[in-house]
Amino acid sequence: MTPVLEIQNVSKSFPGVKALDNVRFDVLPGEVHALLGENGAGKSTLIKIVSGVYRPDAGKVSILGNDVRFQSPLEAQAAGIATIYQELLLFPALSVAENIFMGHPPVTRSGTVDWQRMRQKTSDLLRSLDIHDLEPTEIVGTLSIGNRQRVEIVKALSRDARILIMDEPTAALTEADVERLFGIVRRLRERGVGIIYISHRLEEVFELADRVTVLRDGGYVGTSQVADIGKDDLISMMVGRTIDTLFPKVTVEPGDVVLEVDALNRPPLTQDVSFSIRAGEIVGLAGLVGSGRSELAQAVFGMLPVDSGNIFIAGKKVSITSPRDAKKLGIAYVPEDRGIQGLIRPMTLRENVSLAVLEHLSHGGFIDGNKEESLVSEAIKRFGIRASSSEQIVNKLSGGNQQKAVIAKWLATEPKLLIMDEPTRGVDVGAKAEIHRLMGKLVERGLAILMISSELPEILGMSDRILVMREGALVAEFLGRDADQEHVAAAMMGAGSSNRIDPSQDHVTGP
Repeated sequence: MTPVLEIQNVSKSFPGVKALDNVRFDVLPGEVHALLGENGAGKSTLIKIVSGVYRPDAGKVSILGNDVRFQSPLEAQAAGIATIYQELLLFPALSVAENIFMGHPPVTRSGTVDWQRMRQKTSDLLRSLDIHDLEPTEIVGTLSIGNRQRVEIVKALSRDARILIMDEPTAALTEADVERLFGIVRRLRERGVGIIYISHRLEEVFELADRVTVLRDGGYVGTSQVADIGKDDLISMMVGRTIDTLFPKVTVEPGDVVLEVDALNRPPLTQDVSFSIRAGEIVGLAGLVGSGRSELAQAVFGMLPVDSGNIFIAGKKVSITSPRDAKKLGIAYVPEDRGIQGLIRPMTLRENVSLAVLEHLSHGGFIDGNKEESLVSEAIKRFGIRASSSEQIVNKLSGGNQQKAVIAKWLATEPKLLIMDEPTRGVDVGAKAEIHRLMGKLVERGLAILMISSELPEILGMSDRILVMREGALVAEFLGRDADQEHVAAAMMGAGSSNRIDPSQDHVTGP
């Protein structure tokens, strides 16, 4: 079978960096081909060459056996290549139909836009993918992220795309949206569309992809049928070394209680919640989306007001009505959405890392530049942040390095308790392992960590104790060493009996 896309020995360099070195890759009609690699492996450069943004320095690109050399993204689109980036390229004030046919609307004989035909063609395209809950006249700005992404896919099909590139398509989606997206991908595969699927979520690769290709440091590592390779082998290919576990758990003898929460209430997502965390302990907070995990963390950090209940820090009852109060009491919060809540993306790495401690770096209303630079240089070294300099714009960093920058910012406040909401979401496996190792070093120094995660392997692999939330209430508690995925998942979904333990005991009874 002739590949719909074939890349042979492609290289691409930028000043001081060889982004791609003799890379090969191909996609067959009706195939989902996963493209994997750590941040900086060359994936983005490769898809930008395929989509006409960059031109290769060497090698060739072929479409259905014919060599091509695109001079622009428009030429790539004309050849049947469509790319769906993480940042969706839609006009929120326009309708679904207007977005789908932007740049190529059907026209009447007089040359004006044929609005009726455009809406009909949009409706036909939507129904062809079994999308029945979107209408051509809906305004895109009112749609959910999942529905906006479906509009992007239909937009690609409106140009008769034969090759669809999907870059981290599920990063911001709910579980229901992910399932709908998978259904659309499978329908496209049945139609013979070749799909390049880029994701850090390996479970998606094993569920969707036919083949997988791994890049590392700009070079080609290998291609395999997904059915013939295991997760550990893929991880080793991506990082260039054997990772026995992604969860290098460090066990520390717990110290004194750092945080105690007693009967905290903020219905409906925080209902009579009580728990404690000790120094040197990682407590994992598990639960389905909407269970109240983030709302509980935000209440403890003073971002959300509570109706009743008490919070104790080191045995002393405290009042936390704002993040400023929480910070003064030694609480730090790494939020779920690092791009919006954790960082100011147009600012530099230096400005972001020092942001939470400016009062300690300033004198007479002026920031001490030497102190600030010393703080940031130490953070870059300590956390292994890969950046060209402290003046690099933080939005230009990889996801893993952005996450390290958020952690560095809050650890500069020297907290006693660190709340981490989805600490490794959207980062590659190598960066995940680095963040997990960092968490181990922090608890060795006596820090208490409350970790919220939607990934059960992360919860099980890193937690000393596991709390499970459902519908705003704590419904189960497990010792980390005794917990298993089946029982924690059952508690999350309400399929098992409640399971509460006394942390002073060294065992937990089964559900």
